[in-house]
Amino acid sequence: MFGLGKNKYKRSEKEQRLGAPLVTYYEPKSIISEQYRTLRTNLEFAQVGNQVKSIAITSSMPMEGKSTTSANLGYTMGQTGRNVLIVDSDLRKPTVHRTFKLNNEQGLTTLLANPELKFNQVVQKSKELGLYFLPSGPIPPNPAELIGSPQMSALMEELGENFDMVIYDTPPVNSVTDAQIISTRVDGVIMVVRQDYARKDQVKEAKQALENVNANILGVILNNVPFEEGKGYGYYAYGLEDDEA
Repeated sequence: MFGLGKNKYKRSEKEQRLGAPLVTYYEPKSIISEQYRTLRTNLEFAQVGNQVKSIAITSSMPMEGKSTTSANLGYTMGQTGRNVLIVDSDLRKPTVHRTFKLNNEQGLTTLLANPELKFNQVVQKSKELGLYFLPSGPIPPNPAELIGSPQMSALMEELGENFDMVIYDTPPVNSVTDAQIISTRVDGVIMVVRQDYARKDQVKEAKQALENVNANILGVILNNVPFEEGKGYGYYAYGLEDDEA
């Protein structure tokens, strides 16, 4: 169970089934929300001289916080007036529809299996959140083949042309090849690393796997970092760090 105790592991697993916590919406004045705004600013600086309109968010293993980061970063970026689309490209353990309470009868897999459909027939919008969503859709028997298909490549290109920012929530790098495939088709990749959970060798392995396909690693978000005792700010912190794992 990696770096977590049995009880913490089971609790994290249960939380994952319920969806990711949208702290930036429900607690906009919290220190965690402020960290996401800092992350947004860091990403904007990372874009200087380079057009970054699509990002893949991944991790070395499950339950490091990649879906939480995708959801909260997406909402934070949408607050600037940009048209932001969050795509659930984790076709094995999708989370986006649970986080945002979406209908998942149609989604990414629907578009890939039915090329005659237009993306705007499937993409969902929340006026309240100011975000667009493409949930996973029905879980397929062949996720890797769909992710690596020419249809997926064409769809990603079309989405990039129609949104200001597209955020892909991908599976963990060390679990399946999907994240590597997607990383070759986006402008940048962010890795989420959970402190006291992921082992250093696993993080290095994930980083090496992304470098093997020439992914543009924008940085690493260190998750589950405790604040100084007595500050009363909570337990989680996020920030774009140097990409040296």
